[in-house]
Amino acid sequence: MKPVRSAARAMLASIFVVNGVRDLIRPDAKVETARPVTDRLTPLLERLDPRIPTDPKTLVRIKAAADVLAGAALATGRVTRPAAAVLAAGLVPSTLVRNPKNDGGDYLKNVGLLGGLLLAAVDTEGRPGVGYRTSHAVDRSQRTVKRAVRTAKREASRRLPKAG
Repeated sequence: MKPVRSAARAMLASIFVVNGVRDLIRPDAKVETARPVTDRLTPLLERLDPRIPTDPKTLVRIKAAADVLAGAALATGRVTRPAAAVLAAGLVPSTLVRNPKNDGGDYLKNVGLLGGLLLAAVDTEGRPGVGYRTSHAVDRSQRTVKRAVRTAKREASRRLPKAG
């Protein structure tokens, strides 16, 4: 299953790396497309910190850089779950802004990519996830403590002199 998983991640990441590099080189081509999202984000960013850049061109470059880095991480199998989560988070705003009636193909492509990224974000590669391992570690610890208490009681009852 590993070769299939690796190939799928590389294929999924490729669109983000290629488009990210393209947008880093020529951000002006994406500014008008990104403007509906950046116009909505600008007041939020200004409230968070006035030093955060809010011009659309800079925001396009930031997203492009994040796409290239996260896409490369996903494609190479490094920190794949966080990388997929970063790519998914960056895809959500543009998907929500798109009109499915007027922009059906791109909208459905984004929804499909988002689905693939969500799968990649939760993929544990067949190994148990953190939640499963944590709950089982707690169960094992509780059993160990109970066993230790029973053993201590048994040993104590053997050593105490019998009354009577």
